Amino acid sequence: MTTPSACRFCLSGCRSSFCLLLLLVFSALAPNLSQLANADSAPKKLKPTDPYALIFGTVWGPDDHPAYGVKVRIRRASDKKPKWELYSDHHGEFALRVAAGKNDYIVGADVKGVKTQDGSPVHLIEEVPVHVEYDERVDIGLHLAR
Repeated sequence: MTTPSACRFCLSGCRSSFCLLLLLVFSALAPNLSQLANADSAPKKLKPTDPYALIFGTVWGPDDHPAYGVKVRIRRASDKKPKWELYSDHHGEFALRVAAGKNDYIVGADVKGVKTQDGSPVHLIEEVPVHVEYDERVDIGLHLAR
């Protein structure tokens, strides 16, 4: 015959082994569950093997020479805030890979703090709309004025 204290010991042993079993099962599944949760919430990134379109441009200064170090902002036409920010290189050029497919983009420049050699501030004449259809290269120019 079992005493009540022996039954309590047996039940607590079963509970602890059950909890241990649950802990082992969830710890084995945890890496897979976190990958599945992150895959749904994170936007798809371009892989090097995926088809892409290239937005390539040159920033031109008020003297019609390439402008170095200008912050270029690119956004989808449907968005309000820029998704990509990059800088023009020493040749005034910039390039961005975007997903291939039909989409519209708006390319502009942030000229806050940009001045000519004589110290006068510059402004962007207008933002440039870009239309991408397939895996193609689109060449544009951003023109700055005094």
